[in-house]
Amino acid sequence: MYDADKIITGLIIFLCLITFPIYYNIATGKAAYRPEPKIVTEEKQCVESKGYMRAKHMDLLEEWRESVVREGKRVYVASDGKQYTMSLVDTCMRCHWNKAEFCDLCHNYVGIRLNCWSCHTLPKRD
Repeated sequence: MYDADKIITGLIIFLCLITFPIYYNIATGKAAYRPEPKIVTEEKQCVESKGYMRAKHMDLLEEWRESVVREGKRVYVASDGKQYTMSLVDTCMRCHWNKAEFCDLCHNYVGIRLNCWSCHTLPKRD
């Protein structure tokens, strides 16, 4: 191989350029923007843990929809044993009433269009 030194130099430069964003974020301590939804409530906990709700809230809402519409069940038993009414408006929107500062903030960030509001209406806030 007559050009081994050029190839090795090129690979080193390529690897430095590709991994630069990772090293930059580690060095500065600044990662990409992450929206922080505002929660205004007196409640101390959600129907499930914060991590679960961040990752799987849509699965939970779909499960609720199926249970209410198809099976007529209206009570959800959380992992801690507490019971909740399966209702987007009466349960979820009680704490997360500001759609623009809670739902829309994250969903617009990730580019998801909500279809909840094709059936549901936003509750009036006093």
